[in-house]
Amino acid sequence: MEKTKKEPLIHITKRREISKKNEWAIRLGSILIALIVCAIITTLTTDLNPISVYASMWRGSFGSERKIWALLKELSILLIISVALAPSFKMKFWNLGGGGQVMAGVLATTTCMILIGDSIPSGALIVISFVAALAAGAFWAFIPAFFKAKWNTNETLFTLMMNYVATQIVAYFIIKWEVPKGSGQIGMINQNTQAGWLPVIAGKQYLLAVIIAIIVTIIMYIYLRYTKHGYELSVVGESHNTAQYVGINVGKVIIRTLIFTGLLCGLTGWLLVAGTDHTMSTSLEGGRGFLGVMVAWLAHFNPIGMILSGLLLVFMSRGAGEISTAFGLNSSFGDILTGVILFFVIGSEFFINYQVHFRKSHRKEAADV
Repeated sequence: MEKTKKEPLIHITKRREISKKNEWAIRLGSILIALIVCAIITTLTTDLNPISVYASMWRGSFGSERKIWALLKELSILLIISVALAPSFKMKFWNLGGGGQVMAGVLATTTCMILIGDSIPSGALIVISFVAALAAGAFWAFIPAFFKAKWNTNETLFTLMMNYVATQIVAYFIIKWEVPKGSGQIGMINQNTQAGWLPVIAGKQYLLAVIIAIIVTIIMYIYLRYTKHGYELSVVGESHNTAQYVGINVGKVIIRTLIFTGLLCGLTGWLLVAGTDHTMSTSLEGGRGFLGVMVAWLAHFNPIGMILSGLLLVFMSRGAGEISTAFGLNSSFGDILTGVILFFVIGSEFFINYQVHFRKSHRKEAADV
């Protein structure tokens, strides 16, 4: 007598398709559940009113005009890095070196501003530092791309190690140029003359960075969606063999794409030094290279979608800081809430891509018959 195979209680299948309406419903539902969980954690651990905590997060990002512009500045820098990384990940080149490529641009800009800042007009210095930053970022991205294309090295480890090399080179030049000696920092570069500083538009210090971020995002959207190069990225990402079969030079695509990525990361370094912070430090990049990976992934490498995913992460980061300030809590508490929300947001991607089925009971099956 054959034994009947018992159907598992739960089984998971990959969705063939899902409407945009249901996709966003799942995402919004996950955020709502995350807020409820965070409210429970807040009540149990601090005795604070969760509504007050959420209100303080909102005030931390949108409570004043100054805070709004600070948020837009953070979002702009993060968005450019995220958009820069999108082509690499679209062709499944796992580029974790965005931070190092940004720091290469930072170092190139700082070098120009310090060494020739007193000898040429500020306008010419801005142009020279811009070109230098883009070239430095492109060169730093070219190195792992060349080794990958030539000898199929592991790009994940290679680009990751390049971050540490870039940081240590920056640390060396900080000690070389530190002011005053022994301080371990450069301070504001060309503070008196403001040579090489980007102009302030309409009295808003960060408006230029916002404009550049919007332009870069639109260009990348068009590049990935409507150009031959964007199509080649998709083919290479699907299969190197298929790409070669249809006549695509995979090595050339890899090198070309990483140079493009490096150019945009170098642009970010230039904006940080010449446009927003006017200094150089080993922490200037602030981990945005890794955060940009999450922003790009959450948006499925869609540059327009990265605006929303980037805004979410920046909002939570600034909101977490406001919680600590407003309620005198350890800064880790805000990070806990941020982590919970991110957990649910990332987890929602599972339910977007997969469907969970439960075994029908015998009684239900009989009723269906």
